[in-house]
Amino acid sequence: MSKKIIITCGGTGGHLAPGIALAEGLTARGHTVILFISQKRVDARLIEKYPHFNFVPVPGTAFAWHPLGMARFIASQVRGFIFSLRAMRQMRPDVMVGFGGFTSVSAVIAGRMLRIPVALHEANRVPGRTVCLLGRLVQRVYLPQGVRLSSVRASATRHVSLPVRREISRQPRAAALERLALDPMQRVLVVFGGSQGASALNDWARSQLDRLAHAGIQVYCITGLGKGRHEVLQLSTQTYAPIRAVFRPFTDDVADLLSAADLVVARAGAGTIAELIRCTTPAILVPYPHAASDHQRANGAFFEKQGGGIVVDQMFIPTLHAEVLDVIFNDWLLHKFRTNLARMDHAASFDLLLDDLTGLIVQSPAEKKSTALPPPTIQPHAA
Repeated sequence: MSKKIIITCGGTGGHLAPGIALAEGLTARGHTVILFISQKRVDARLIEKYPHFNFVPVPGTAFAWHPLGMARFIASQVRGFIFSLRAMRQMRPDVMVGFGGFTSVSAVIAGRMLRIPVALHEANRVPGRTVCLLGRLVQRVYLPQGVRLSSVRASATRHVSLPVRREISRQPRAAALERLALDPMQRVLVVFGGSQGASALNDWARSQLDRLAHAGIQVYCITGLGKGRHEVLQLSTQTYAPIRAVFRPFTDDVADLLSAADLVVARAGAGTIAELIRCTTPAILVPYPHAASDHQRANGAFFEKQGGGIVVDQMFIPTLHAEVLDVIFNDWLLHKFRTNLARMDHAASFDLLLDDLTGLIVQSPAEKKSTALPPPTIQPHAA
């Protein structure tokens, strides 16, 4: 029987992309899905590929400790709560799922007030504020393998991997190189700072262009929206053969990009790691040192321990060039990393997530009564 499900997943690509992946799986099972996203430009850009889904921008700003930022956060959460409460009264969902971030807080509280079954998904090895604060209030908390939260009862905890969009899978490398206009005879280094980019990695890539080109390495760097323009630079190798470096603010071609890469230099966000695993692409991870609770360092340590690549602390970026050269020309090591990444892929756990989530749906219509207040007309934003 078809059910209506709200997914709150905006703010960053690391929240939005798995929300879209979950929407794909639920829609394939015949359910109706509405996605609550943020009003940030990165969300608007990412959803352009998915016009068949209903996206609803919800008021909200990110948490900040300084007084002005805190005041903005609280005010935006109040607006988001009122918006979510009225929207849910109209939409009357059977269940809702939150992927963390500032867009989930007000929506989860509104959902609990309306007695809607709520699930939270945490992808990082160190759970974020939203899951830590609200985990005890919801019916289900999905966590990575081996992660526990003392504030969440064991009966409400399930261990699953992060959903990855259907389009992101290993592609034939020759075809991916051709679509990206890259030379199949030269090594490819992808520099990938996630949906928002990473200035430190962008700066490193630019500073090392000549050295990398001299070694015969093509560079393809995703800078992040607002952190540069689309550029294609022509360089030369040690033997004066032409070689290219590409800088793009954003890409919709993640599967091609990761399939074409011999090696990726990236941040250690959970979404990036899940995509690297799905595409079996070896990586050198440089965790963002100011991530909340230092969760990227924990993500990177787990990735390295499982044998998917190596981790370089940002303070050692001056040594990153040597690390890249040591790995990208070591075919035995690259093969070992790819084998380990294939072992790390837990695509089957997605079906377990879908099955468990469907089981949370409340069957009693008495728990879904609408109030006497006339609901507003909510205009979902279709990408």
